[in-house]
Amino acid sequence: MGLLHNTTNREYYQGNNLGNYQFTSLDHIITQFQIAYVGEGKIIPKVKRADVVFHAQRALQELSFDTFKSIKAQEITLPPSLTMILPQDYVGYTKLSWVDSSGIKHPLIKTNSTSNPFSIKQEDNGDYFFESNYVNIVNGDFDQSINTGWNISNGDKSGAWDGISSSVNYPQPIYLNDTVGIVSEQLEFSSLWTSQFGGNLGRSYGAWQHIDVSSASSIDLSVNGSSAAKIVDGSTTLCGFGILRVGFTTTNPAMGWLSKGTSSQILPATFTSSQNPTNPSPNQYAEYLDVGYLEWDDGTASTKELNNIDVSGLNEIWVYVQSQAPWTAAAATTLTNTASSGAAVWSPTSAVNITPSKNSVDSISITVPEDGVSLTSKNKDNNSDTWSNYKSQTPSENNNEDYEDDVYWPMNGQRYGLDPQHAQVNGSFYIDNTFGKINFSSNIAGRTVVLDYISDSLGTDGEMQVHKFAEEAMYKCIAYAIISTSSSQLLQQLAPRFKKERFAEIRKAKIRLSSLKLEELAQTLRGKSKQIKH
Repeated sequence: MGLLHNTTNREYYQGNNLGNYQFTSLDHIITQFQIAYVGEGKIIPKVKRADVVFHAQRALQELSFDTFKSIKAQEITLPPSLTMILPQDYVGYTKLSWVDSSGIKHPLIKTNSTSNPFSIKQEDNGDYFFESNYVNIVNGDFDQSINTGWNISNGDKSGAWDGISSSVNYPQPIYLNDTVGIVSEQLEFSSLWTSQFGGNLGRSYGAWQHIDVSSASSIDLSVNGSSAAKIVDGSTTLCGFGILRVGFTTTNPAMGWLSKGTSSQILPATFTSSQNPTNPSPNQYAEYLDVGYLEWDDGTASTKELNNIDVSGLNEIWVYVQSQAPWTAAAATTLTNTASSGAAVWSPTSAVNITPSKNSVDSISITVPEDGVSLTSKNKDNNSDTWSNYKSQTPSENNNEDYEDDVYWPMNGQRYGLDPQHAQVNGSFYIDNTFGKINFSSNIAGRTVVLDYISDSLGTDGEMQVHKFAEEAMYKCIAYAIISTSSSQLLQQLAPRFKKERFAEIRKAKIRLSSLKLEELAQTLRGKSKQIKH
């Protein structure tokens, strides 16, 4: 049976699988190996398919490193940070280049003369500086915009109003909104009463942020918080003390929890209606702060701490702030339409109680206890002075790329004693494996950079293919691996033979895949016969 499986010319040329006939899938390699090599009267009497799959994948990895052609590449415009992130399936690079306006690659040189070491923070006398390790909470002092680091449940419409719209046909009360945001470098929750669902309790709001605790077994929490004062009218309580909680949860508040109301819906922290019988806000339940929390509920402001919170076995948690304003029914003002006909005439024109209850958080800090203290980085971005100095230098000017001259020799007579490894002006790079990035010299900024790299061909199922030039090499690699690891004395006697056959087939595959063409070689060699004039 033909290998094209009845694929028509139309299906091929209009499809997305162009040129794929030169490859054989790894699954076919495994199946065909079992047919040819495994069974009664064959070289390998018995072997599990799982063993064949393992050795086939190992063979594919090894051949990908130095036999198969590297066809993977990525192109980016180098940002001002002068860094490029290593690809997800990166194993090693083959070449790094920048591309000029004519689309020509200019190879970059890898420098071994610099790196990005860990920069240790030191005291004035040179001693190493130690401090409690601060867990990376973004904007914990609230000195930036709320969108920096934090997610919030947005302020919703309250039941209070402070005027009536001037529309002749459709006058409506001008309702006041609750607010959640940063005011005077504090996270502030400003809440008024509502009158939905037959109750008058204020809404519950939340703010949260993801925290990585994979390197800590315990943490300490310190919060400067403030609970809203009680709002009264004589002896009548309009709103009780504000309730503020700051703690940690193992559930992403943006995803939420199962409703405690009558529905079976998963409710995120963006739901704010406390008295909704169907979907009550999760921001009012302290039990969701399942890792631990601090609370303010008496109208005071203070700094509180919660120490030695056990986070062993956890990789991630969320800092979760809950805010409630316990308004009572006595705070509500009744809104009445006094018109007997025609457009509505609302009374009164303003609600009585329009002063909001305000809970606030001044700062949140998370630290690792003293027994977990380690060396501290000198720089907040964890980069070293070595890397900062390297990228701030201005190397030699890049090559002219207009291609108007047939000869390019900008340093004529200036190259005596030059180290050949630095005899180019394209720029340089080095790979920072600690952070998984490639760092470039400053003269590459803004240019198009191309990374040609090697993977192990096991990233996705679609990648697990073998070029037909190397198909036999795959069979010999699998056979040798199985035979050499077998406990059978008979198979062990065959191991030296298959070791030689494996070597020969890999060598043959390399020659085939090098794609040397006699005509192209001859054309290149013709240039070797030119007379060199002195």
